[in-house]
This record gives sequence, C-alpha cells and structure tokens, in this order.
Amino acid sequence: MVTSPSCALIADDDAFFRIALGALLTRQLGFTTVLEAASLDDALDLLGTRPEISLALFDLSMPGMKQAASLAAVRECAEHVTLAVVSGSSSRQDILGALGAGVHGYIPKALGPAELVKALETVLSGQIYVPPILARAGSAEMSVAPVSADKAQECLARLTQRQREVLQALVAGRSNKEIARLLGLGEGTVKIHVAALLRTLQLPNRSAAAAFGARELR
Repeated sequence: MVTSPSCALIADDDAFFRIALGALLTRQLGFTTVLEAASLDDALDLLGTRPEISLALFDLSMPGMKQAASLAAVRECAEHVTLAVVSGSSSRQDILGALGAGVHGYIPKALGPAELVKALETVLSGQIYVPPILARAGSAEMSVAPVSADKAQECLARLTQRQREVLQALVAGRSNKEIARLLGLGEGTVKIHVAALLRTLQLPNRSAAAAFGARELR
C-alpha cells in the first residue's frame, strides 16, 4: 500500500464509473480527495489549477480524447502526476499507444474490484502496470509479426547493456526526457539509443519495442 496519497483525478464521462472508482480510491487506497472530470478539457483545467493532484486516471473514449496524442499532451503538461488509463478497450493498439505516450499503466475496466485495486497499487508504487493481454501471442490485433522465442532472445543478445536499460524504460512507458533523467543521459543520446535498438530488433517504433520488451525481457 502506498503511504499518504492525497488527491486523485478521475477523467471519465461515465458518472457511475467515476463514483465506483472514487470509492475504491478513498476506501481502499487512502486518498482523501477525488476530483472528477467528464471531458479532456475539464481534466486539463483541473490539472492546471490543482497542483496537489498526484494520480490521474483517464478513460480513452470521453469527449475531447484523441487517445495517444492527448495522453502525450497530458504527460507534457503534468509531468509530476502519475498518469494511468482505465479503459473498457482491450485493444493492443490502444494499449501500446497509451504506453508509448508515457502513461504509467493501462488498466482494463473489465478487471474485478480486487484486481483493479492491485493494478492501481502497482502504479502508485512507481511500477508500470501492463495488462496480461499484452503478453499474449497470436492475437490478430498484433501489429508486429511475432518471432520465435529463440529469435527474440538472439535479438536481445545483440543489444548493449545501455540499450537494454532504454528498452526496459520503454516498456515502463517512459518518455525520452524521463529516460534521460533516469539514466543520467542527454535527451539526444537517448534518441540515438532508441533508434539503435529499433534497428537491432527490426521494429518500426517505440510502441512495438515496448510490446516486444514486455514479452521477452526477463
């Protein structure tokens, strides 16, 4: 359990879900204040005027939300906030897009209350929550052709130690700026490492790398 959480924001246009999620935050996770927003604009207004917000939970289908692009904008303007998606979508594209935008977790609404609380505890503890569906191979929605386990480990073995660290950070949904701070590197250096590991792994983008790393890193 995370100690002394204070203020959380739930951004979702489903009023009943906001009530249910707010109850979990206050009764089981110890938040003293839960703010609500029914649109992206309302959520951004609150993030801009309530600096005490430490956790923000966003739905992907509320008014104004353009998924990954909007989430990336939120990360830019509220870097101090732990940001997670709580969504009814279990699409790999949505999950990878959100993680690529730098959120700290993607939590499906289909989880039961106990599992949802555990997922939130993971996020609040500083870890990244990735739903199990992301690790399941064979989905028709998978945007990157699957490779054999031997081939995947062969690709990983060609990465330098620093590139593996950057890959782990991509799996965690961190932005280049966050990776630079985490590893003590320049942001330009991080971009070079990302480009190099994408070439080595023969992957098209950082979202694909995050999915690969979530499956293959041990």
